[in-house]
Amino acid sequence: MTTQQKLELIKKTKVVPVVVFNSIDEVLPKMEALVKGGLPCAEITFRTACAAEAIALAVKNYPEAFIGAGTVINRNQCEQAIVAGAQFIVSPGFSPEVADCCAEHDMLYLPGIVTPTEAMAAIAKGLTTLKFFPASNYGGLKTIKAICAAFPYLQIMPTGGISAENILEYLAYDKIIACGGSWMMKGTPADIEKAAREAVELVNGK
Repeated sequence: MTTQQKLELIKKTKVVPVVVFNSIDEVLPKMEALVKGGLPCAEITFRTACAAEAIALAVKNYPEAFIGAGTVINRNQCEQAIVAGAQFIVSPGFSPEVADCCAEHDMLYLPGIVTPTEAMAAIAKGLTTLKFFPASNYGGLKTIKAICAAFPYLQIMPTGGISAENILEYLAYDKIIACGGSWMMKGTPADIEKAAREAVELVNGK
């Protein structure tokens, strides 16, 4: 899949679950819940020691799912994620070394930004689809619109403080391709499946 095809898939999905696995035992039950809920997509974060193993396990068992790595902050993590089979890389901020690593591997990279200066650093690396994080702490939609006014070719995936209550407001803005969120990952696998299904129905207007 090309970088552009991956972007189109994110646009079509509209919501990217941000998933933290504290134990490898959580991977299959929670991934199964997302897939059954009609949301076969996950940004598995590198906040825990089992992240690379979790990505590899998820990719192996759910080849139909679109699985990426989140909270990737350096080249070492990026390389681990790519070897594990991640299909896209997301950072909380902008990392030149992660950008270079992704470019070398023709990998989709969504770096986090909240200021025009950070946006310019990403643009200088040829990146125009950016994560806006943490969205709610940095002015949310109002700030995104101000940044996009200065850089009209940007596409944004806000994450942080996104919920079922406000996601449609974000998605209504044409520069926003999708939203990242973790609200559907709470509770049991049955809870996750239900919340994932509700999220899909919500963003698709059903």
